[in-house]
Amino acid sequence: MSELQIQSVLNQMRTLIQSSGMQDANAPTDARATPRDASSFGQLLRDALRAVNGLQQDSMDLQTRFELGDDRVSLPQVTLAMSKASIAFDALSQTRNRLLSAYQE
Repeated sequence: MSELQIQSVLNQMRTLIQSSGMQDANAPTDARATPRDASSFGQLLRDALRAVNGLQQDSMDLQTRFELGDDRVSLPQVTLAMSKASIAFDALSQTRNRLLSAYQE
């Protein structure tokens, strides 16, 4: 995998974290990662996993509340939360697939 493809994967992960509302204060702003940024990459990956997990948990919580008849939860809210969780999970899966491809190369 070329350096350009690796940078593309890293940018996708950063976008995922930013869109989820979680920010990593230690994430490098430089487009080129250096060896000292390895802990930042690990933290970035952990934050992305936590963000996706949080979206999935929120979605399941809204589903349960809607099914139990909570008047404060509407069907569009549930549908939107489920869509966000699904898109985030798909993005994370694609990132994982690209990282595995890079490792295998």
